[in-house]
Amino acid sequence: MTELLWGEPVSPEQLAAAELGYARCGPAERLLWERLSVFEGAFGRDAVHEVCAAGALPAARIQSVLDRLAPAALLPVDDLFDGENDTHRYWMPHPMRAVGARRLTVRGDRRSVVLRHRRWCVKVARRAADWWQSGRQLDARDLALRELPDLAAAMDPTTAPLSSSDEADTSVDIAVSLWFLWVACGRVVEGRTRLRHALSLHTGPPPARALWLAAFLELESGRPADADPLLVQAWEAASRDGDDRVLGLLAHLRGAVALYQGRTRAAAAEFRDALDLIGQCPDFGPTRELCWAALALALSRTDPEAAQEALDELVLDPSARRAWAGRDQWADAWAHHARAELLAWDGERERAVGHARRALCGHLALGSAVGAACAAELLAQLRLLTGRPASAAHLLGAVDLLRTSVFDSSYRPAAYCTTVRDRSEAELRRVLADPELRQAYDEGARIGLFALAETL
Repeated sequence: MTELLWGEPVSPEQLAAAELGYARCGPAERLLWERLSVFEGAFGRDAVHEVCAAGALPAARIQSVLDRLAPAALLPVDDLFDGENDTHRYWMPHPMRAVGARRLTVRGDRRSVVLRHRRWCVKVARRAADWWQSGRQLDARDLALRELPDLAAAMDPTTAPLSSSDEADTSVDIAVSLWFLWVACGRVVEGRTRLRHALSLHTGPPPARALWLAAFLELESGRPADADPLLVQAWEAASRDGDDRVLGLLAHLRGAVALYQGRTRAAAAEFRDALDLIGQCPDFGPTRELCWAALALALSRTDPEAAQEALDELVLDPSARRAWAGRDQWADAWAHHARAELLAWDGERERAVGHARRALCGHLALGSAVGAACAAELLAQLRLLTGRPASAAHLLGAVDLLRTSVFDSSYRPAAYCTTVRDRSEAELRRVLADPELRQAYDEGARIGLFALAETL
């Protein structure tokens, strides 16, 4: 067996069959075959034009050559993603890629094609980030996940055609553009690993946005102490560059750290600063909707009237109205969480259950393990208050499974969450015998949060 550069084993027989197919192609088809070998995953026609059209293969000829090559070297991909009009997608099997990659290197074109592929990856990541900010959040997530095999390769500076440091800027740029995928869509561990790797090979001063994201990922990983020095570095970089937008991002993040640690007054002050700094139409990072929701969350247990005012401002703020049309689903989920807290405070428990369930479903739709766990624990507490201890235990068992499957053993939930969890567990031990409680936890873990969110 021959091991390819990307780690997939290919047998000599498969290589021989691929070589035979390559030999039967014309010069233009061979050239396109070679260039397509740089794609790690499936690709559409627009990507082929951007990455492969150059020199002896001009853009005007790409489509006809691709149509002739596809039956010999490519497999069609049934892609249900409808965020773009490019519905024709292909995948090149590994034996064909092996042949194409070797011939591309022999021809001397590998460096230029890989660099065009990386520039295309930067554009894809930025397009996904723009979609997130404009309210197409599920489309943004799906685009990033669809192209993640290629984006992952471009986020690794060691795969650059020359030295690793040459493409470290590109790798960091892509990782930062995909901030929402790591933080809001539940891929915290992956994002932390990829960004740390890219920054470790970055030769110049790290960009302020990259440091902000690194700090955010430490917090979401349950390591607020590790976020602190990164926050300081990011503030210094943003102040040096006069980047008020990043200063606003850092105020929001400091508020999130304070809320994680249970310092709700400090959190509220930071979230208010963030609202002053980020502007009406932020082009990157948490939106005004999320800042209003975070402020309401910080105040919900200590100053319910002020928390309600923050939720009212979320609706009245011209740039935040879209949240209630489902356009900022991440902020919407946290706003539902804050409303559930306030309704529970007022004794409207059944209405609170409805908002807690909406918060849970919103976080699950995006893929946020942190948000889903927090909402599920609130819902469990509300189920206890409405006389359904078994349902509460099911939710807590499912949360335990979620956390252990996503995070390592060093992860510790926020003080904001542990207060609710400790109170719920104490009540469950009072009303359920130990074997019955363990059984309910195990049953909840088997059912899972997705199913529980639909039934509880």
